[in-house]
Amino acid sequence: MTVKNNLKVVAGEGKGAVSFSNTERFSLIAGPCQMESRDHAFMIAGTLHELCAKLGIGLVYKSSFDKANRTSLSGKRGIGLDRAMEIFTDLKKEFGFPVLTDIHTEEQCAVVAETVDVLQIPAFLSRQTDLLVAAAKTGRVINVKKGQFLAPWDMKNVLSKLNESGNPNVLLCERGASFGYNTLVSDMRSLPIMASLGAPVVFDATHSVQQPGGQGGSTGGQREFVETLSRAAVAVGIAGLFVETHEDPDNAPSDGPNMVHLKDMPKLLEKLLAFDAIAKAA
Repeated sequence: MTVKNNLKVVAGEGKGAVSFSNTERFSLIAGPCQMESRDHAFMIAGTLHELCAKLGIGLVYKSSFDKANRTSLSGKRGIGLDRAMEIFTDLKKEFGFPVLTDIHTEEQCAVVAETVDVLQIPAFLSRQTDLLVAAAKTGRVINVKKGQFLAPWDMKNVLSKLNESGNPNVLLCERGASFGYNTLVSDMRSLPIMASLGAPVVFDATHSVQQPGGQGGSTGGQREFVETLSRAAVAVGIAGLFVETHEDPDNAPSDGPNMVHLKDMPKLLEKLLAFDAIAKAA
């Protein structure tokens, strides 16, 4: 079974705008797990911008200003909202692409929306009504991660909260379901099921290979399976692919075990474009 709806959500404006549609070539949401510095952000953003321009893939640059759900108090959380917004502004001026970041509180929504094109609702917060309503009222595109504890058909209620708050620009994102201890499983049935609810769907390839709390004081992961799951998702037919990437993931401040090496992104995307073309052939 493949996705059925051809709804389109557009992030950003002008020549750099990126569209998400289940029936068109997938767009990419990519960047490091958390924003580390201005120089680091520009290095990764420049590499991804050049790669996506070459391959003809729409790019939304992703990075988190705060990782609020770390496993332990010792986990590094990011550079903070104010510094991150300055860097996002500079990135948009330099490259012209839309940008995405997580929000965690109602108060952050309006502030972040002044700069950021796509507000992301973390999976653990996907049922927080007040947060969803505040995000929806900004008018920005909302990428909402399906909670690890939710069935795909339960996302109809999440989508309704956002739509009924006046925002039709919603992406539904699959990132695996909890299965026992420290384990996630990706059910590819969830992609057409969520598409049937009336939204473009995104597959989060890197968080789907997480092992939550798997390293005791931090989250583990199996990046070797990112390509496997991505191939399966793209073969079903998706609007967007979410991939966190880093030039040295083993020494990244967060989510290193599941991030893709930046040097491996070209080969991965080239393969996935081939699967995408087959899945969406007329």
